[in-house]
Amino acid sequence: MAQSKGDLKIKYYCTNWGMTDSWDTFCFRVKEAGYDGVETWLPGGEAREEMLAALKKYNLALGLLSGGGGQDFGSYFNSFSNNLDEAIKVKPDYINCHTGKEYYSFDQNKKLILIASEKSKSSGIPIYHETHRGRFSFAAHITKDFLEKIPELSLALDISHWCAVHESLLADQKESVNLALSRTGHIHTRVGQPQAPQVNDPSAPEWKSTLDQHLAWWDQVVENHKKQGKTQLTMCMEFGPSGYLPTLPFTQQPVADQWTINKYMLDLLKNRYKSL
Repeated sequence: MAQSKGDLKIKYYCTNWGMTDSWDTFCFRVKEAGYDGVETWLPGGEAREEMLAALKKYNLALGLLSGGGGQDFGSYFNSFSNNLDEAIKVKPDYINCHTGKEYYSFDQNKKLILIASEKSKSSGIPIYHETHRGRFSFAAHITKDFLEKIPELSLALDISHWCAVHESLLADQKESVNLALSRTGHIHTRVGQPQAPQVNDPSAPEWKSTLDQHLAWWDQVVENHKKQGKTQLTMCMEFGPSGYLPTLPFTQQPVADQWTINKYMLDLLKNRYKSL
């Protein structure tokens, strides 16, 4: 169940990244594990109907990812806008956008952020923009400029990407990080490190200090929400599957189990924030 005390509620979502089961089987596992919902890219056709039926059957919430594509900015903008419209039709709890490109101009990326803001206001659905490599938000200092110039910009914080981009745990970027934390509405709880956006297993003792730093960042988001009187914070356990998860050479055997890692993060965070 979602955790709440006073006016703040935290809801926990499971990524379907790497899912190999049917939607029914997957949603059963998600419910049994103790999640509140699922985060996914919006499928089409029969898969969409199967997903919606399984979510309803197991009383699970939905968070959606959305983005755009195209050979030029005009095509990308139209794709981005249309994909948001499709996502809004499903009425998810929130939409988490992969927005723009790191090589688009500031004004081009701003245009994408503003169309998302318009759609969020008209639909009442929170729309966030994920801090992600390859997007407008690929680096802490670049994102700071967008946050300062676009007051309505709200982030889905996946700070693991910044750890890899800046090859650090961001000790020298506190101003940029603190601004991002103050404008975060959704969190991807993946743990990154200076050489990769995903540690092999966050429960391993060698990653304790790295995990602790990520927990400190997420704690600050929780505190900011409480101070700002916000009523909801969403978190998605988003350690990725084999390939993103490191693998052994030749065999491609993953060095850890994705489901187990995400369940570890779920239990850790639910326990950490059980008494907000």
